[in-house]
Amino acid sequence: MNRFIITANILLAAIYTSAAPVTFSGSTRSVITDTPTASTGLDAVYILDGTDGVNVTYTAASASAPVTWAKFSNAGAAYAVEIPASDISRNGASVTLTAVDGDTGYAITETGKTTYFWIVDYSKHTYNVDALIIEPEQDCDRAFLSIEGSAGRILYYSINGRAYDVDRDITLSYTTLKPIEGAMRYESATVDEHLQYISGTINVTAPLCDTYFHISGDRMLRQWGLEREISSSYYTTQSVSAEVSVEQIKRTGDNEIKSDETLGGSAPAEIAFSAIVSDAAIFTEWQFATDADFEDITFRTNDLGFTHTFRDMGTNYIRFVAANADGNCQYFSETFTVYIGESRLLCPNAFSPGASEGVNDEWKVSYKSIISFECYIFNRWGQKMAEFHDPSKGWDGKHGGKLVPAGVYYYVIKAKGSDGKNYNLSGDINILRSSR
Repeated sequence: MNRFIITANILLAAIYTSAAPVTFSGSTRSVITDTPTASTGLDAVYILDGTDGVNVTYTAASASAPVTWAKFSNAGAAYAVEIPASDISRNGASVTLTAVDGDTGYAITETGKTTYFWIVDYSKHTYNVDALIIEPEQDCDRAFLSIEGSAGRILYYSINGRAYDVDRDITLSYTTLKPIEGAMRYESATVDEHLQYISGTINVTAPLCDTYFHISGDRMLRQWGLEREISSSYYTTQSVSAEVSVEQIKRTGDNEIKSDETLGGSAPAEIAFSAIVSDAAIFTEWQFATDADFEDITFRTNDLGFTHTFRDMGTNYIRFVAANADGNCQYFSETFTVYIGESRLLCPNAFSPGASEGVNDEWKVSYKSIISFECYIFNRWGQKMAEFHDPSKGWDGKHGGKLVPAGVYYYVIKAKGSDGKNYNLSGDINILRSSR
C-alpha cells in the first residue's frame, strides 16, 4: 500500500476537538468512547471487545463529498498509510470500513478536514486478576501486594506518536483508622485507591488496623456488567501512628507578667498532655528531657493523658513515643518545648479603693514565675488587715467588709521563684482615698 501523507492536516486536528462522527456495527459489546486531551490531536479513543466482524462507518457532509481513509501506528499520523478501496464501501454519505484493526489509529479526510481516532482492542488486554496476594515482606509505612493474573497497561498514541494510558480505573479498597478532628479518637474508614493499571507490586499506605484488601475492575468490564472482585487473605497491621495534644491551662489573673512562649512562660505552668494510638501500638511513653536529643530523660510515663506542672526555671523537651509489639515500627511525635523564665516580683505603693470602680481600686503585686507566696498587710498599730497566698489575688482596701480609712499601711511578703530566688519584701501601702 502507498504511504498516505497527511502531515498538513495535523495542526487542524489539534484544534478540532468534537467527537469523531463515526458509528460501529457488529461489535458483541457496547463500544466505549473516551475523549482524549486536545494535545493528542485525536478526536476520540474507542475501546472494543474484539474487532472481528466489526465495521466502522463515517458520515460525510454529502453523498458526493470525497472521503479518504488511512491508518497509522505508534509512529504517528505523519506515517499514515492509505486504506485500499477494496476495504471500504459507500452508500451515499455513509462510508464504511469493513476490515477494522485493533490498537490502530485512523485518519478520515473529507474536503481538507481530517478526523483522527484510535481503536483499542480490549480482547488483547483483558483484565484477568485471579488472586490478590499480601507480600511476605511488609513495611511500617507501606503495604505491599501483588496479583496473579494480568491487568497491565493499555496504550494509545497521539498523532505525533506519543504514548498515553487508557485508564483501567481499577479500585483497591481496604479499611484503616483516621483521627476525628478535635475529638482525640480514631474511627474506622474505608480507603479506595485508584489504579490505572497493575504492573508488578502494588504499594499503598499501610492500614492502621487489621483488614482485608479488595480489588475490583476494570471499568470496561464494569460497563459491560462483567466486573470482577477479588479479596486478599487477612492483613495484620504493624504500622503505628498516634495523635497528640499539648495544651497549656491558662490563668486569668491580670497582674501576672505574660511571656511570648507558646508553652511555659511564668511558673507554675500547668500543661495537659494527651494521646491516642492506633491498634498496633503496644508500647507508649511520654518523655521529658533537658536536651533536644533526649539523651538526658528526666521523666517518663505510660499514661496517655495527664497534667504536669512545671515549676523550675529552664527549658524542657517533651515528645510522645509509641511502638508495636516487636518494636520494629515506631512513632515519634514532634518535640514540644516548654520554657520557664526567671522570676520577678514588684509591689505597688499606693491605690485608691472606693474612688473609681475598676481603676486602681485593688492592691496587687506584679509577678512572674512565683511558685510559693505569702502576703500579710497590717495597719500602723500592727493589726492584720488582710492575708493571701496566691500572687494573683490582691487587697480591696477592706477589713471586716468595710473600707479602711485613708493612710499608710504595711505589707510583708515571703515568696520563692522558679529560679530558686527567695523574696523577703516589706514596704508601705498608701491608700489615697477610701470613699467617694
